[in-house]
Amino acid sequence: MMARYCLALSLFSVLSLSCSSSNGQRQEPAAAAQPAPVDSAKAAALAKLTLLPGMPPVVDPFNMYSESGTMSAAVKGHLSRVYVPNAGSNTVSVIDPATYQVVDQFPVGVEPQHVVPSWDMQKLYATNDLNNTLTEIDPVTGKKGKTLKIDDPYNLYFTPDGKNAIVVAERMRKLDFRHPQTMEMVKSLPVPCRGVDHLDFSLDGRYFIATCEFSGELIKVDVAEKKLVGKISTPTKGMPQDIKVSPDGKVFYVADMDAHGLHLVDGDNFQIIGFLPTGKGAHGLYISRDFKYLYCANRGEGTVSLIDLATRKVAKKWTIPGGGSPDMGNVTADGKQLWLSGRYHHEVYVLDTATGDLIKKIKVGRNPHGLCIWPQPGRYSVGHTGITR
Repeated sequence: MMARYCLALSLFSVLSLSCSSSNGQRQEPAAAAQPAPVDSAKAAALAKLTLLPGMPPVVDPFNMYSESGTMSAAVKGHLSRVYVPNAGSNTVSVIDPATYQVVDQFPVGVEPQHVVPSWDMQKLYATNDLNNTLTEIDPVTGKKGKTLKIDDPYNLYFTPDGKNAIVVAERMRKLDFRHPQTMEMVKSLPVPCRGVDHLDFSLDGRYFIATCEFSGELIKVDVAEKKLVGKISTPTKGMPQDIKVSPDGKVFYVADMDAHGLHLVDGDNFQIIGFLPTGKGAHGLYISRDFKYLYCANRGEGTVSLIDLATRKVAKKWTIPGGGSPDMGNVTADGKQLWLSGRYHHEVYVLDTATGDLIKKIKVGRNPHGLCIWPQPGRYSVGHTGITR
C-alpha cells in the first residue's frame, strides 16, 4: 500500500510536459512558460491538517473519499459477493451479485448484526451481538472461518491509522479498543449513554462521533487518547442511527429514526447546526460513488432519499415498488447499484443508482441487517458495512 500513499503525495510535485501542435508535430514549450501551479486552495487546506499519526495521507482535503474509487491490490483475488447477516436466523446469506442468486448460507452466532471488512481488507467479520462472538469470513473463498469470543459486538470499526479495532458493545455501554488482528483488548471505554451503535471519523482521523440510539444522544471521542471529550442530545431525544461524514469533513449527517430525517452536526465544534426531513424511519447512510449524493434509507416507509451534498437538500426520493424496509447496505464498486437489506421483509433490494428503479428483490433469512458488498475500492476500511477511504 505504501506505493499508493507515495503516489498520492505526488500532488505536490509538478511535471514538465511537452505539448503537441494541431498537426501532431512535437512542439517545445515557450522559454517563458512556467509549470502549471499546484491547486493553491487544496495545498493550503492540506497544510492546515494535522492528521492522526500513522494514518494514510489525505489526498484531497475537500473529498476524504477521493481514493475510494480505485481497487487496491489488497483485494486482488477476492470473490465478488454480497454477505447478508440475518439477525433473526443466526446465519449469513451469500449472494453472487452477477446472478442475484443466494449461492451459500452458513450459521454464525446469535443475532449477527453486520458484516465488516478489516482495516487491511484481508478479513470479514460477522458481528454476533447476543452470544459475544465474531465470526471470520475469508473474502477469497467466501467461506466461514474461526469464531472469536468478543464482548457484545453489535458493530465493529477500525481507526484510520489501522492501530485499533473498535468493538461497539451496545448492550454493555462501552467501546472496546482492540488489536486489529488478534482482537486482544487495548482499552475499554465506558460510555455515558444508552444504545451506542454507529460512528464515523473526522477528516483528520483525530476524533469520531458515535450515536446513542436509546438515549437520543451523540458522543465525541478522541482517537489517540481513547477518551470521551463531549456529549450532546438530539433536539427531540429521538433515536439516532447511522452517521456519515461529508466528503469535505465539515458536517456529520446523523439519521434519526424517530425524527424521520437527518441531524446536521458540526463535528469540530460538536454542535447540531440543522435538520433535514427525509422520510419515516431514517436509518442507513451511504455516499454515492461520484460523491454527489448521500443515500438515506427510510426504513419505515420503503423509500430512499438522495441528499445533494453541495446544497444539503433532498434532491429526489426513490420508492421501492410494493413497499419494503430498507435498512443497511452499500454501493457497488462501480457505483451503479445500491444494495440494502429489507429488515422486516426478509429480503434484499438492489436499486439502479442512475434511475432509482428496483432491479431485484432477493429473499434471504429473517431480519437481514448490515449487508456488505465485497470487494470495495479504497486504500483501507474504517469498518461498518465496508466504508473505505
